[in-house]
Amino acid sequence: MTLRSLLFAICALFLGAASLPGAAAAQVEIDINQGNIQPVPIAIPAFTGGGRGADIAQVISANLERSGLFAPINAAAFPERGLDIAIQPNFDAWKKINAQVLINGSVTTESDGRLRVDFRLWDTGGGEQLLGLQFTSTSENWRRVAHKISDAVYERVTGESGYFDTRVVFIAESGPRAKRIKRLSIMDQDGANNSYLTDGSFIVMTPRFSSGSQEITYMALRPTGSSIYLFNIETGRQETLGRFPGMVFAPRFSPSGDRVVFSAEKNGNSDLYVMDLRTRAQTRLTADPGIDTSGSFSPNGGQIVFNSDRGGSPQLYVMNADGSGVRRISRSGGRYTTPVWSPKGDFIAFTKQEGGVFHIGVMKPDGSDERILTTSYLDEGPTWAPNGRVLMFFREGRGGEPRLWNVDITGRILRPAPYQGSGSDPAWSPLLN
Repeated sequence: MTLRSLLFAICALFLGAASLPGAAAAQVEIDINQGNIQPVPIAIPAFTGGGRGADIAQVISANLERSGLFAPINAAAFPERGLDIAIQPNFDAWKKINAQVLINGSVTTESDGRLRVDFRLWDTGGGEQLLGLQFTSTSENWRRVAHKISDAVYERVTGESGYFDTRVVFIAESGPRAKRIKRLSIMDQDGANNSYLTDGSFIVMTPRFSSGSQEITYMALRPTGSSIYLFNIETGRQETLGRFPGMVFAPRFSPSGDRVVFSAEKNGNSDLYVMDLRTRAQTRLTADPGIDTSGSFSPNGGQIVFNSDRGGSPQLYVMNADGSGVRRISRSGGRYTTPVWSPKGDFIAFTKQEGGVFHIGVMKPDGSDERILTTSYLDEGPTWAPNGRVLMFFREGRGGEPRLWNVDITGRILRPAPYQGSGSDPAWSPLLN
């Protein structure tokens, strides 16, 4: 059992109905694929029991509001306070303030110092409980409890998996442009618990998570050359993938976590390679005069999308994981870079430059159904949330600082990410264990 498992034991006890019959459920279900999504009004009073009750409710509220699918109601309008977890709320009173969904909960400190958090999710229109769960955690992990409750509520109401109990690794940038300091940084998806993993004495680029969330691969650039590193978050141990005669860049794990695809420059030509992390054996995947880079595995590991200028300008290509069957999938005008396969396998996200502006977009793996989600002076480097519904990327205005942003796959829900500092090249983790 890992240290995290010991520190964070989740009971996840179903205390109530997992679903509602008929019309009652329909009142609070969100069809996230419809044309115009109306956020669901939701009330989230402070959890009772003192301690972290108000903090947990606030984090849940912020998570759900930021998704764009929920509209938390101001606490000043609440008709009831100090709701008892064992007593049904006064649904008529909550309906008067248009609260279609209500969450209430309690926080109890156990004899060993751990927190026990119970919560209920209510459909006020149907007068029914939608969900009831209990979580037990160490006191310092109260934010993770809030994120897990957010995930449970999101999934119950939308039918899609949540993405709040996750982390993001990115490049934190500071200092003047001529002497830019770039440090590998990691934070919770809501911007909390930010910490630096490197000291800024060298440039870091393209960090990427493994499927197990505990390991990162990234590129380090020093005056002596570039290297690809593996960084274990639990232990802090770092190791290089070996020495290469030229530049190496853009590493990314396979879904199984036992391989890394990367680009290497040899004799002026950049091609894609894959390394088996168990044996350190390398296999060359492309052998084209163009620049081949930014490889990203499909969720089943059978294919790789990448960008290449072999046709005269950067475009997107898909090939089998052994390098065979290369085919171009980008078809319209513009320059395509930084492709990344959705965790669900249904879309590939990309950066597109056309007409003097940048876009974040998605297309199906065969190149059809291209959608442009964002447009600005500089939008770049998309990364998928583990539910495949939300993307994070970085945006930079003319002469401004790079900032992290979020957009959903419809392009309608676009807003800055919670991190307030200057950051670029984000990578979203899978859901934490």
